[in-house]
Amino acid sequence: MPSSHEIKCINKSDRMNPHERITAIGGVNPNGTAWKLTQEEAIAGIEKGNWKFFVKAQNRSVDVVVAVSRFRHKYLKTVADDEQPNNLLSLYECRY
Repeated sequence: MPSSHEIKCINKSDRMNPHERITAIGGVNPNGTAWKLTQEEAIAGIEKGNWKFFVKAQNRSVDVVVAVSRFRHKYLKTVADDEQPNNLLSLYECRY
């Protein structure tokens, strides 16, 4: 069973394409230490069944999934977002 983790921050590139903008995600472990993964590491962990990620949006948890763009690029997005990963792109920048 995959372990579940809340994404609290992201790092973005300066690319305008929303499917290529997220470079890393981050959060806080139960013991208070910070964690950070590249988007590629997060996608691999989801696809292997090791991790599950979510974000808090409007007082509810929204799952993060792996999607594939029309150009065949894998990227992270929330279930609530159709084609654009807006819930993720609106998170704060990771400072760690």
